[in-house]
Amino acid sequence: MPFVDLPPQLQERVVCSISAAVKYAVPANIVLAVAEKEAGKPGQWVRNSNGTHDVGPMQFNTSYLSDLARYGITADDVAAAGCYAFDLAAWRIRGHLKNDKGDLWTKAANYHSRTPRYNAVYRSDLRVKAAKWADWLEARFVTVDVTKAGAVRSMPATPVSVQATRFPAVAAVDAKPRTRAAWEISGYVPRQLIRSAIP
Repeated sequence: MPFVDLPPQLQERVVCSISAAVKYAVPANIVLAVAEKEAGKPGQWVRNSNGTHDVGPMQFNTSYLSDLARYGITADDVAAAGCYAFDLAAWRIRGHLKNDKGDLWTKAANYHSRTPRYNAVYRSDLRVKAAKWADWLEARFVTVDVTKAGAVRSMPATPVSVQATRFPAVAAVDAKPRTRAAWEISGYVPRQLIRSAIP
């Protein structure tokens, strides 16, 4: 089981993020990075300086939720425990990736804000977290580079022990830990989980 090395408080976040990423066909490491950045908890309401609140595990802003009310989605829905908030977040990230302008990271950071200065700060941290989660995923799942046609599937490595992994900012699991500069230079890209079995 690939989740045995996770502390109990992270299991729901990771399981729900991966499930939502697969369901909505978005890079799992991006959903995991957004979930780590938001770091909300079920039932949590955080007041913002502009009078809005960020709600639940994925910290949905109440101004965004007012747009979703026409679909019957309420703040209580996204504040609850379980995977619904993660599904909604992956659906929203997918919309940003497919419809927004800019590079992949700007689009993903639009989850937080489209305002350039807020987007830039969020984007920078999101890239670092996504790189760590990509390493974690590659050690446990078959993945593929989503930006390359005909990309070769990566095979999972032997899972590392809990002592070798730091949470919630997951450490790199390969022998050569990636620094931020290293993954930017190497052309790091998000990884997509493969649902079908390897032949």
